[in-house]
Amino acid sequence: MVQYGLVVSSDVTSLAGGLFALSDRGAGVPLRELALVGLTAAIVTYFATGPVRVLATRLGAVAYPRERDVHVTPTPRMGGLAMFLGVVSAVFVASELPALTRGFVYSTGMPAVLVAGAVIMGIGLIDDRWGLDALTKFAGQITAASVLVTMGVAWSVLYIPIGGVGTIVLDQASSILLTLALTVSIVNAMNFVDGLDGLAAGLGLITAMAICMFSVGLLRDHGGDVLFYPPAVISVVLAGACLGFLPHNFHRAKIFMGDSGSMLIGLMLAAASTTAAGPVSQNAYGARDVFALLSPFLLVVAVMFVPMLDLLLAIVRRTRAGRSAFTPDKMHLHHRLLQIGHSHRRVVLLIYLWVGIVAFGAASSIFFNPRDTAAVMLGAIVVAGVVTAIPLLRRRDDYGDEHYDAQ
Repeated sequence: MVQYGLVVSSDVTSLAGGLFALSDRGAGVPLRELALVGLTAAIVTYFATGPVRVLATRLGAVAYPRERDVHVTPTPRMGGLAMFLGVVSAVFVASELPALTRGFVYSTGMPAVLVAGAVIMGIGLIDDRWGLDALTKFAGQITAASVLVTMGVAWSVLYIPIGGVGTIVLDQASSILLTLALTVSIVNAMNFVDGLDGLAAGLGLITAMAICMFSVGLLRDHGGDVLFYPPAVISVVLAGACLGFLPHNFHRAKIFMGDSGSMLIGLMLAAASTTAAGPVSQNAYGARDVFALLSPFLLVVAVMFVPMLDLLLAIVRRTRAGRSAFTPDKMHLHHRLLQIGHSHRRVVLLIYLWVGIVAFGAASSIFFNPRDTAAVMLGAIVVAGVVTAIPLLRRRDDYGDEHYDAQ
């Protein structure tokens, strides 16, 4: 046990020393600059949310309670507009910082996010105010994803270190189809889970932080390669925007992010993971290490596991019932957790916990021994499972007491 603790401590110490050493040289991991950019997004989003709330109320972009909704009072939406203002401001600051400027010179990733984000924001704001049918919204999502592809943000390489497959270089058609499919899937996954106060913003924050952590590891291992700046900047900007919006949106929410916000989160998560996918050098990692990293593709699957599972179950459930896959209902994961006895806030925190375990477990494998990471994840999953099941265990105990008294 002592030896294991010393090994982990040594790993952490060497990791921290390496990161700060690179940051001091200015050509490796610009940690201070990334922190400043994330802070900018958080501050601008936080202070922009109040005026956006007033604007949404005046425009009539208000969510009135429906049968399937959890909230009980009319609440303004369009909060995604405040988040987008934070994103634009932070990207501008990043473009002016000498340590990050190279990321704009050698990659179109960050400008692509702004243009595609503007498209998804326009669709989302129209939906927040007047409502759009599912097909029109889907077409808007495809358009935004196509903007990313057109501006060079597309999957080009997949690393599959299983069965001797190795590196798969995608042709143009496969690259476009994979990028469109993943982007639209992640956008809809975030849109589907946006049903409780603070849920989508918190999941966006957790997932963006995990991808940022992963990107920082790639920067470290690739000697500060400029091609890894876009995923680091995109993810830290998104994390800041979500952090700035969360105080306004946590239970009881003063404003909802609306589809404009949830779809923006999904789009930026897709862009961050996509920009991290292409430049990974297999020469920098052995086959076992590539599997430990899970690769950007598998990392996305890992960090989006809970919302994706919720999305797939919703599609199957609605299709089997003869309804459209996009027809809203009250059978999402968070609804089921409420039904078994968890409070509103506890449900949100539980989903944070589950997503955080998977997300940071996957991302931390780039820094630490995969076996150690797996052991910690397993222990965390057991704890999360017990905490999730507490209402059911209490209900069973209460039933046992009542049954005993009846006898």
